[in-house]
Amino acid sequence: MTVLILTCEQDVTTDMVVAHLNDAGVPMVRLDPADLPGGVALSGEYVHDVFRGHLSAGGRLVSISGLRSVWVRRPGMPATRVPEPSAWLTEEASQAFYGMLRGTGARWMNHPDAARPARHKPWQLHLAQRAGLPVPATLITTFPQAARDFARRFTDLVVKPVSGSHPHEYARVVPTSRVAPGTDFADVAFGPTLLQRRVAKRADIRLTVVGDRLFAARKVVAPDADPDEVDVRFATSAEPWRPVDTPPRVAEGVHAYLRLAELTYGAFDFAEDAEGVWWFLECNQSGQFGFVEIETGQPIARTVAQWLAASPATPRVPKARAATDEPA
Repeated sequence: MTVLILTCEQDVTTDMVVAHLNDAGVPMVRLDPADLPGGVALSGEYVHDVFRGHLSAGGRLVSISGLRSVWVRRPGMPATRVPEPSAWLTEEASQAFYGMLRGTGARWMNHPDAARPARHKPWQLHLAQRAGLPVPATLITTFPQAARDFARRFTDLVVKPVSGSHPHEYARVVPTSRVAPGTDFADVAFGPTLLQRRVAKRADIRLTVVGDRLFAARKVVAPDADPDEVDVRFATSAEPWRPVDTPPRVAEGVHAYLRLAELTYGAFDFAEDAEGVWWFLECNQSGQFGFVEIETGQPIARTVAQWLAASPATPRVPKARAATDEPA
């Protein structure tokens, strides 16, 4: 049976997993739905109560019913590389492609019906609270007065985008920033704004969860670090990521979170305060782990490959959602 990997052409994180699959001799097809139609082709026949479907990519033909697992890593939107792209063709290609894949008995990491709502930060905060993970006081608002009231209650705040960077627009990243004293907040009327109590952190935590396996990494914040450098992605610190044990209550919470979200993979970000509490910031359902593995030596890519190579389980039927045929 074959592992299907859906991602863009340049994805180092995927390259690491592919290497393990190749070493294990696991059949694998990697493609980007953005190349459908064209470099990627499909066909599905529904005749006499039988489905026969096939995908073609890179000169390889694979039976859809013969898929072992599907890894939705960072795929492009279908039909975006055709000579004359259109919203109509993207919708047609999306429904055909993901509609056929939904009917397989393959394992998903992660299923599109669960992955898309998992991107929504308000939903993440809700799930984290339900799972018992500590969440900093947060406000999402377009009311300037609500923002002003919140700032009076919590005097040290950060502001961050509600959505973050879109998975198909890798270069568009807006950093989390500290709110300056005396901010008027009038501009929040022009778009939803997320304000959050700043955690005076002593370390950043990246916790990568693959099925039942947890890989926690810790990056110490230097004592003389600029308190305005709140986004670890843009911090100037030269401190490395180091492996660390996951506290039992956090482990219980992240497993509960993934069960509630119906995810099999999640990259969690936490801020560790002076008392050692891990405050939940977000969970990226398709987050990168290559940089963590390189610095810590944790076998995350091998674990992902092993999960993908495992035998398919009984097909899971996701709960009814406000459905879309677009992946997260």
